[in-house]
Amino acid sequence: MYANAKLEARMEQLGFSQAGLAREVNLAIERLTGSPGSVTDADVRRWLRYETKWPQDRIRLCVEEVLESTSEALGFIPRKKREDGPVQRRAFGKAVGGAGLALAAPQKRQRRLGVSDVERFSQDYAYIRQEDRVVGGTKRVENLAVELSLRIQSALSNGAVSSRVRDMLNSLAADAMAAAAFAALDARSPRRARTHLEKAMTLAGLSRDSQTMYRIWDHLMLTSSMREDHAEAAASAEVLKRSTAARRDPLFAALGHMRNANALSQLGRGTEALRAFALAEKHFGRTTQEGRSGWISFFTPVEFDALSSYMWAAVGEHGRAEYCLHRTLSAIPVDMTRDRALFTAHLSLSQFRQGDLEQGCSTARRAATLLLPDSGSQRTVGCLVHGRDLLIASGSKAPEVTEWIEESRQWT
Repeated sequence: MYANAKLEARMEQLGFSQAGLAREVNLAIERLTGSPGSVTDADVRRWLRYETKWPQDRIRLCVEEVLESTSEALGFIPRKKREDGPVQRRAFGKAVGGAGLALAAPQKRQRRLGVSDVERFSQDYAYIRQEDRVVGGTKRVENLAVELSLRIQSALSNGAVSSRVRDMLNSLAADAMAAAAFAALDARSPRRARTHLEKAMTLAGLSRDSQTMYRIWDHLMLTSSMREDHAEAAASAEVLKRSTAARRDPLFAALGHMRNANALSQLGRGTEALRAFALAEKHFGRTTQEGRSGWISFFTPVEFDALSSYMWAAVGEHGRAEYCLHRTLSAIPVDMTRDRALFTAHLSLSQFRQGDLEQGCSTARRAATLLLPDSGSQRTVGCLVHGRDLLIASGSKAPEVTEWIEESRQWT
Protein backbone atom coordinates (compact mmCIF):
# COMPACT_ATOMS: atom_id res chain seq x y z
CA MET A 1 0.00 0.00 0.00
CA TYR A 2 1.24 3.47 -0.85
CA ALA A 3 1.65 6.23 1.77
CA ASN A 4 -1.27 8.15 0.26
CA ALA A 5 -3.81 5.39 0.83
CA LYS A 6 -6.78 7.68 0.06
CA LEU A 7 -5.55 8.49 -3.43
CA GLU A 8 -4.66 4.85 -4.06
CA ALA A 9 -8.12 3.70 -2.93
CA ARG A 10 -9.90 6.27 -5.12
CA MET A 11 -7.85 5.27 -8.17
CA GLU A 12 -8.63 1.62 -7.56
CA GLN A 13 -12.32 2.41 -7.05
CA LEU A 14 -12.55 4.20 -10.41
CA GLY A 15 -10.29 1.71 -12.19
CA PHE A 16 -7.42 4.09 -12.95
CA SER A 17 -3.89 2.85 -13.55
CA GLN A 18 -1.08 5.33 -12.84
CA ALA A 19 -0.54 5.94 -16.55
CA GLY A 20 -4.30 6.15 -17.13
CA LEU A 21 -4.75 8.80 -14.45
CA ALA A 22 -1.85 10.81 -15.89
CA ARG A 23 -3.47 10.76 -19.34
CA GLU A 24 -6.86 11.93 -18.04
CA VAL A 25 -5.31 14.71 -15.95
CA ASN A 26 -3.39 15.94 -19.00
CA LEU A 27 -6.63 16.04 -20.99
CA ALA A 28 -8.31 17.99 -18.17
CA ILE A 29 -5.39 20.46 -18.13
CA GLU A 30 -5.77 20.93 -21.88
CA ARG A 31 -9.48 21.61 -21.49
CA LEU A 32 -8.71 24.09 -18.73
CA THR A 33 -5.77 25.93 -20.24
CA GLY A 34 -5.80 25.18 -23.95
CA SER A 35 -2.36 23.51 -23.73
CA PRO A 36 -1.65 19.80 -23.14
CA GLY A 37 -0.51 18.80 -19.68
CA SER A 38 2.81 17.09 -18.99
CA VAL A 39 1.85 14.83 -16.06
CA THR A 40 3.40 11.34 -16.25
CA ASP A 41 2.89 8.10 -14.35
CA ALA A 42 6.05 9.00 -12.42
CA ASP A 43 4.27 12.13 -11.11
CA VAL A 44 1.34 9.97 -9.98
CA ARG A 45 3.73 7.72 -8.08
CA ARG A 46 5.23 10.76 -6.38
CA TRP A 47 1.73 11.72 -5.20
CA LEU A 48 1.11 8.17 -3.95
CA ARG A 49 4.44 8.05 -2.11
CA TYR A 50 3.97 11.57 -0.65
CA GLU A 51 7.08 12.73 -2.42
CA THR A 52 4.72 15.44 -3.70
CA LYS A 53 2.10 16.17 -1.04
CA TRP A 54 0.42 19.21 -2.66
CA PRO A 55 0.63 19.38 -6.50
CA GLN A 56 0.55 22.69 -8.37
CA ASP A 57 -2.82 24.43 -8.41
CA ARG A 58 -3.86 23.69 -11.98
CA ILE A 59 -2.75 20.07 -11.73
CA ARG A 60 -4.46 19.55 -8.38
CA LEU A 61 -7.74 21.02 -9.59
CA CYS A 62 -7.67 18.76 -12.63
CA VAL A 63 -7.00 15.73 -10.44
CA GLU A 64 -10.07 16.73 -8.44
CA GLU A 65 -12.09 16.90 -11.66
CA VAL A 66 -10.94 13.52 -12.93
CA LEU A 67 -11.34 11.71 -9.60
CA GLU A 68 -14.48 13.64 -8.64
CA SER A 69 -13.24 14.45 -5.16
CA THR A 70 -11.56 17.24 -3.21
CA SER A 71 -7.80 17.36 -2.76
CA GLU A 72 -8.13 16.77 0.98
CA ALA A 73 -10.37 13.74 0.44
CA LEU A 74 -7.72 12.41 -1.94
CA GLY A 75 -5.12 12.61 0.83
CA PHE A 76 -3.19 15.65 -0.41
CA ILE A 77 -1.65 17.76 2.35
CA PRO A 78 -1.55 21.57 1.93
CA ARG A 79 1.81 23.28 2.16
CA LYS A 80 0.40 25.75 4.71
CA LYS A 81 -2.05 25.32 7.52
CA ARG A 82 -4.77 27.20 5.67
CA GLU A 83 -6.36 25.34 2.79
CA ASP A 84 -7.54 26.71 -0.50
CA GLY A 85 -11.06 27.97 -0.07
CA PRO A 86 -13.85 28.64 -2.56
CA VAL A 87 -12.65 32.24 -3.08
CA GLN A 88 -9.15 31.08 -4.02
CA ARG A 89 -10.56 28.45 -6.39
CA ARG A 90 -12.79 31.03 -8.11
CA ALA A 91 -9.84 33.40 -8.40
CA PHE A 92 -7.74 30.73 -10.06
CA GLY A 93 -10.54 29.77 -12.45
CA LYS A 94 -11.16 33.42 -13.32
CA ALA A 95 -7.48 33.95 -14.06
CA VAL A 96 -7.46 30.94 -16.36
CA GLY A 97 -10.67 31.99 -18.09
CA GLY A 98 -9.49 35.60 -18.44
CA ALA A 99 -6.96 35.05 -21.21
CA GLY A 100 -4.98 32.59 -19.07
CA LEU A 101 -3.16 35.27 -17.03
CA ALA A 102 -2.41 32.89 -14.20
CA LEU A 103 -0.59 30.63 -16.62
CA ALA A 104 1.41 33.31 -18.33
CA ALA A 105 4.35 32.66 -16.04
CA PRO A 106 7.24 30.61 -17.45
CA GLN A 107 6.30 26.96 -17.83
CA LYS A 108 7.82 24.31 -15.59
CA ARG A 109 11.12 23.06 -16.92
CA GLN A 110 10.97 19.60 -18.45
CA ARG A 111 11.91 16.80 -16.09
CA ARG A 112 15.21 15.21 -17.05
CA LEU A 113 15.09 11.49 -17.68
CA GLY A 114 17.97 9.35 -16.51
CA VAL A 115 19.12 5.78 -16.02
CA SER A 116 16.80 5.47 -13.00
CA ASP A 117 13.85 5.93 -15.38
CA VAL A 118 15.24 3.20 -17.63
CA GLU A 119 15.48 0.92 -14.60
CA ARG A 120 11.92 1.78 -13.54
CA PHE A 121 10.49 0.93 -16.96
CA SER A 122 12.70 -2.19 -17.10
CA GLN A 123 11.07 -3.49 -13.92
CA ASP A 124 7.65 -3.21 -15.58
CA TYR A 125 9.02 -5.00 -18.63
CA ALA A 126 10.43 -7.82 -16.47
CA TYR A 127 6.98 -8.28 -14.90
CA ILE A 128 5.39 -8.60 -18.35
CA ARG A 129 7.99 -11.16 -19.45
CA GLN A 130 7.41 -13.22 -16.33
CA GLU A 131 3.63 -13.26 -16.82
CA ASP A 132 4.17 -14.32 -20.43
CA ARG A 133 6.35 -17.24 -19.28
CA VAL A 134 3.46 -18.51 -17.15
CA VAL A 135 0.22 -17.86 -19.05
CA GLY A 136 1.40 -17.15 -22.58
CA GLY A 137 -0.20 -14.89 -25.15
CA THR A 138 -3.14 -13.45 -23.30
CA LYS A 139 -4.67 -10.17 -24.36
CA ARG A 140 -3.66 -8.81 -20.96
CA VAL A 141 0.03 -9.50 -21.60
CA GLU A 142 -0.23 -7.99 -25.07
CA ASN A 143 -1.99 -4.86 -23.81
CA LEU A 144 0.42 -4.39 -20.91
CA ALA A 145 3.35 -4.53 -23.32
CA VAL A 146 1.77 -2.01 -25.71
CA GLU A 147 0.91 0.31 -22.82
CA LEU A 148 4.48 0.14 -21.50
CA SER A 149 5.87 1.09 -24.92
CA LEU A 150 3.47 4.03 -25.11
CA ARG A 151 4.40 5.17 -21.61
CA ILE A 152 8.08 5.15 -22.54
CA GLN A 153 7.40 7.10 -25.73
CA SER A 154 5.29 9.61 -23.77
CA ALA A 155 8.12 10.09 -21.26
CA LEU A 156 10.54 10.75 -24.11
CA SER A 157 8.18 13.32 -25.61
CA ASN A 158 7.70 15.18 -22.35
CA GLY A 159 11.17 14.99 -20.80
CA ALA A 160 14.70 16.20 -21.42
CA VAL A 161 17.10 13.34 -22.06
CA SER A 162 20.68 12.58 -23.09
CA SER A 163 21.31 10.71 -26.33
CA ARG A 164 22.49 7.64 -24.37
CA VAL A 165 19.35 7.45 -22.24
CA ARG A 166 17.18 8.17 -25.30
CA ASP A 167 18.73 5.19 -27.09
CA MET A 168 18.16 2.98 -24.04
CA LEU A 169 14.52 4.03 -23.74
CA ASN A 170 13.84 3.59 -27.46
CA SER A 171 15.38 0.12 -27.27
CA LEU A 172 13.17 -0.75 -24.29
CA ALA A 173 10.07 0.62 -26.04
CA ALA A 174 10.92 -1.56 -29.07
CA ASP A 175 11.39 -4.58 -26.80
CA ALA A 176 7.98 -3.94 -25.25
CA MET A 177 6.32 -3.82 -28.68
CA ALA A 178 8.17 -7.01 -29.63
CA ALA A 179 6.81 -8.64 -26.46
CA ALA A 180 3.31 -7.57 -27.52
CA ALA A 181 3.97 -9.10 -30.94
CA PHE A 182 5.12 -12.39 -29.39
CA ALA A 183 1.99 -12.51 -27.23
CA ALA A 184 -0.05 -12.06 -30.40
CA LEU A 185 1.92 -14.86 -32.06
CA ASP A 186 1.26 -17.16 -29.10
CA ALA A 187 -2.41 -16.33 -29.54
CA ARG A 188 -2.00 -17.28 -33.24
CA SER A 189 -2.74 -13.75 -34.49
CA PRO A 190 0.12 -13.11 -36.94
CA ARG A 191 -1.56 -10.09 -38.52
CA ARG A 192 -1.78 -8.32 -35.17
CA ALA A 193 1.79 -9.34 -34.42
CA ARG A 194 3.03 -7.80 -37.67
CA THR A 195 1.30 -4.51 -36.81
CA HIS A 196 3.16 -4.41 -33.49
CA LEU A 197 6.43 -5.28 -35.20
CA GLU A 198 6.12 -2.47 -37.73
CA LYS A 199 6.02 -0.02 -34.82
CA ALA A 200 8.82 -1.87 -33.05
CA MET A 201 11.00 -1.65 -36.16
CA THR A 202 10.85 2.15 -36.09
CA LEU A 203 11.72 2.25 -32.40
CA ALA A 204 14.56 -0.24 -32.87
CA GLY A 205 15.99 1.95 -35.61
CA LEU A 206 15.85 4.97 -33.31
CA SER A 207 17.62 3.00 -30.59
CA ARG A 208 20.58 2.20 -32.87
CA ASP A 209 20.81 -1.15 -31.07
CA SER A 210 21.72 -4.07 -33.32
CA GLN A 211 20.46 -6.67 -30.85
CA THR A 212 17.05 -5.00 -30.61
CA MET A 213 16.84 -4.88 -34.41
CA TYR A 214 17.77 -8.56 -34.52
CA ARG A 215 14.88 -9.40 -32.21
CA ILE A 216 12.39 -7.60 -34.46
CA TRP A 217 13.61 -9.54 -37.51
CA ASP A 218 13.43 -12.78 -35.51
CA HIS A 219 9.78 -12.17 -34.67
CA LEU A 220 9.03 -11.15 -38.27
CA MET A 221 10.45 -14.53 -39.29
CA LEU A 222 8.12 -16.26 -36.81
CA THR A 223 5.18 -14.24 -38.14
CA SER A 224 5.93 -15.38 -41.70
CA SER A 225 6.29 -18.97 -40.54
CA MET A 226 2.92 -18.89 -38.76
CA ARG A 227 1.35 -17.58 -41.95
CA GLU A 228 3.06 -20.53 -43.71
CA ASP A 229 5.02 -18.17 -45.93
CA HIS A 230 8.18 -20.20 -45.42
CA ALA A 231 10.07 -18.53 -48.28
CA GLU A 232 9.67 -15.18 -46.53
CA ALA A 233 10.64 -16.82 -43.24
CA ALA A 234 13.84 -18.13 -44.82
CA ALA A 235 14.61 -14.66 -46.20
CA SER A 236 14.18 -13.17 -42.71
CA ALA A 237 16.51 -15.84 -41.31
CA GLU A 238 19.12 -14.78 -43.87
CA VAL A 239 18.91 -11.26 -42.42
CA LEU A 240 19.49 -12.70 -38.95
CA LYS A 241 22.57 -14.65 -40.07
CA ARG A 242 24.15 -11.59 -41.66
CA SER A 243 23.25 -9.10 -38.93
CA THR A 244 25.73 -7.10 -36.89
CA ALA A 245 24.57 -8.91 -33.76
CA ALA A 246 25.34 -12.30 -35.34
CA ARG A 247 28.79 -11.16 -36.44
CA ARG A 248 29.60 -10.00 -32.92
CA ASP A 249 28.07 -12.82 -30.87
CA PRO A 250 27.97 -16.55 -31.72
CA LEU A 251 24.72 -16.99 -29.77
CA PHE A 252 22.90 -14.66 -32.19
CA ALA A 253 24.62 -16.43 -35.10
CA ALA A 254 23.45 -19.81 -33.76
CA LEU A 255 19.84 -18.66 -33.50
CA GLY A 256 19.96 -17.23 -37.04
CA HIS A 257 21.17 -20.56 -38.46
CA MET A 258 18.59 -22.46 -36.40
CA ARG A 259 15.77 -20.27 -37.71
CA ASN A 260 17.11 -20.81 -41.20
CA ALA A 261 17.20 -24.58 -40.69
CA ASN A 262 13.56 -24.61 -39.61
CA ALA A 263 12.42 -22.46 -42.53
CA LEU A 264 14.33 -24.58 -45.07
CA SER A 265 12.95 -27.81 -43.61
CA GLN A 266 9.41 -26.48 -44.06
CA LEU A 267 10.25 -25.73 -47.72
CA GLY A 268 11.25 -29.36 -48.23
CA ARG A 269 14.93 -28.47 -48.65
CA GLY A 270 16.15 -31.09 -46.22
CA THR A 271 19.83 -31.18 -47.20
CA GLU A 272 20.16 -27.40 -46.86
CA ALA A 273 18.24 -27.51 -43.58
CA LEU A 274 20.66 -30.07 -42.13
CA ARG A 275 23.61 -27.96 -43.27
CA ALA A 276 22.13 -24.90 -41.54
CA PHE A 277 21.47 -26.98 -38.43
CA ALA A 278 25.13 -28.09 -38.34
CA LEU A 279 26.19 -24.43 -38.45
CA ALA A 280 23.76 -23.65 -35.62
CA GLU A 281 25.34 -26.42 -33.53
CA LYS A 282 28.84 -25.13 -34.32
CA HIS A 283 28.09 -21.53 -33.28
CA PHE A 284 26.08 -22.62 -30.23
CA GLY A 285 29.04 -24.68 -29.06
CA ARG A 286 31.12 -21.51 -28.95
CA THR A 287 28.72 -19.64 -26.68
CA THR A 288 28.42 -19.27 -22.95
CA GLN A 289 25.23 -18.59 -20.99
CA GLU A 290 27.07 -16.97 -18.10
CA GLY A 291 26.13 -13.35 -17.58
CA ARG A 292 23.47 -13.44 -20.31
CA SER A 293 20.75 -10.85 -19.98
CA GLY A 294 18.01 -9.42 -22.14
CA TRP A 295 15.85 -11.18 -24.66
CA ILE A 296 18.52 -13.51 -26.10
CA SER A 297 18.87 -15.19 -22.69
CA PHE A 298 15.88 -17.35 -23.69
CA PHE A 299 18.12 -19.24 -26.16
CA THR A 300 19.49 -21.82 -23.75
CA PRO A 301 20.38 -25.49 -24.38
CA VAL A 302 16.77 -26.26 -23.45
CA GLU A 303 15.48 -23.98 -26.21
CA PHE A 304 18.10 -25.27 -28.65
CA ASP A 305 16.76 -28.81 -28.20
CA ALA A 306 13.16 -27.61 -28.60
CA LEU A 307 13.90 -25.75 -31.84
CA SER A 308 15.92 -28.74 -33.07
CA SER A 309 12.87 -30.96 -32.58
CA TYR A 310 10.84 -28.80 -34.98
CA MET A 311 13.47 -29.19 -37.68
CA TRP A 312 13.75 -32.96 -37.19
CA ALA A 313 9.97 -33.31 -37.32
CA ALA A 314 9.79 -31.32 -40.55
CA VAL A 315 12.37 -33.59 -42.26
CA GLY A 316 10.54 -36.71 -41.07
CA GLU A 317 12.95 -37.75 -38.28
CA HIS A 318 10.25 -38.10 -35.62
CA GLY A 319 12.32 -40.31 -33.33
CA ARG A 320 15.00 -37.63 -33.14
CA ALA A 321 12.33 -35.00 -32.58
CA GLU A 322 10.97 -37.02 -29.65
CA TYR A 323 14.47 -37.40 -28.19
CA CYS A 324 15.05 -33.62 -28.33
CA LEU A 325 11.70 -32.91 -26.69
CA HIS A 326 12.38 -35.36 -23.85
CA ARG A 327 15.68 -33.53 -23.24
CA THR A 328 13.85 -30.21 -23.27
CA LEU A 329 11.16 -31.27 -20.83
CA SER A 330 13.66 -32.81 -18.43
CA ALA A 331 15.55 -29.52 -18.10
CA ILE A 332 13.00 -26.73 -18.60
CA PRO A 333 12.66 -24.30 -15.63
CA VAL A 334 9.63 -24.88 -13.41
CA ASP A 335 8.19 -21.39 -13.93
CA MET A 336 8.00 -21.75 -17.74
CA THR A 337 4.49 -23.19 -17.58
CA ARG A 338 3.42 -22.04 -21.04
CA ASP A 339 6.48 -23.55 -22.76
CA ARG A 340 6.22 -26.80 -20.81
CA ALA A 341 2.65 -27.24 -22.05
CA LEU A 342 3.67 -26.34 -25.63
CA PHE A 343 6.64 -28.73 -25.78
CA THR A 344 4.58 -31.53 -24.20
CA ALA A 345 1.96 -31.04 -26.92
CA HIS A 346 4.71 -31.26 -29.58
CA LEU A 347 5.96 -34.44 -27.91
CA SER A 348 2.51 -35.99 -28.34
CA LEU A 349 2.63 -35.13 -32.06
CA SER A 350 5.98 -36.89 -32.49
CA GLN A 351 4.55 -39.99 -30.78
CA PHE A 352 1.42 -39.99 -32.93
CA ARG A 353 3.56 -39.73 -36.08
CA GLN A 354 5.53 -42.80 -35.02
CA GLY A 355 2.32 -44.78 -34.50
CA ASP A 356 2.56 -44.75 -30.69
CA LEU A 357 -1.05 -43.62 -30.39
CA GLU A 358 -1.92 -44.59 -26.83
CA GLN A 359 1.29 -43.09 -25.43
CA GLY A 360 0.65 -39.96 -27.50
CA CYS A 361 -2.86 -39.63 -26.03
CA SER A 362 -1.44 -39.82 -22.51
CA THR A 363 1.13 -37.15 -23.39
CA ALA A 364 -1.50 -34.92 -25.00
CA ARG A 365 -3.68 -35.20 -21.90
CA ARG A 366 -0.71 -34.14 -19.79
CA ALA A 367 -0.20 -31.10 -22.04
CA ALA A 368 -3.86 -30.16 -21.65
CA THR A 369 -3.53 -30.42 -17.87
CA LEU A 370 -0.57 -28.02 -17.97
CA LEU A 371 -2.66 -25.40 -19.78
CA LEU A 372 -3.72 -22.94 -17.10
CA PRO A 373 -7.38 -21.80 -17.17
CA ASP A 374 -6.29 -18.27 -18.13
CA SER A 375 -3.67 -19.39 -20.66
CA GLY A 376 -3.67 -17.62 -24.00
CA SER A 377 -1.34 -20.06 -25.75
CA GLN A 378 -3.25 -20.95 -28.89
CA ARG A 379 -0.05 -22.51 -30.25
CA THR A 380 -0.45 -25.27 -27.66
CA VAL A 381 -4.13 -25.65 -28.47
CA GLY A 382 -3.26 -25.82 -32.17
CA CYS A 383 -0.85 -28.70 -31.52
CA LEU A 384 -3.51 -30.60 -29.58
CA VAL A 385 -6.06 -30.07 -32.37
CA HIS A 386 -3.54 -31.25 -34.98
CA GLY A 387 -2.87 -34.34 -32.87
CA ARG A 388 -6.59 -35.09 -32.75
CA ASP A 389 -6.74 -34.84 -36.55
CA LEU A 390 -3.89 -37.37 -36.82
CA LEU A 391 -5.75 -39.73 -34.50
CA ILE A 392 -8.96 -39.48 -36.51
CA ALA A 393 -7.03 -40.10 -39.74
CA SER A 394 -5.45 -43.22 -38.18
CA GLY A 395 -8.86 -44.89 -37.89
CA SER A 396 -7.88 -46.44 -34.55
CA LYS A 397 -10.75 -47.60 -32.34
CA ALA A 398 -8.60 -48.20 -29.26
CA PRO A 399 -10.42 -46.99 -26.11
CA GLU A 400 -7.60 -44.61 -25.15
CA VAL A 401 -7.69 -43.06 -28.62
CA THR A 402 -11.45 -42.66 -28.93
CA GLU A 403 -11.64 -41.26 -25.40
CA TRP A 404 -9.02 -38.59 -26.11
CA ILE A 405 -10.65 -37.68 -29.43
CA GLU A 406 -13.86 -36.91 -27.54
CA GLU A 407 -12.08 -35.05 -24.75
CA SER A 408 -10.18 -32.88 -27.21
CA ARG A 409 -13.32 -31.74 -29.02
CA GLN A 410 -13.43 -28.88 -26.49
CA TRP A 411 -10.99 -27.18 -28.90
CA THR A 412 -12.36 -26.41 -32.34
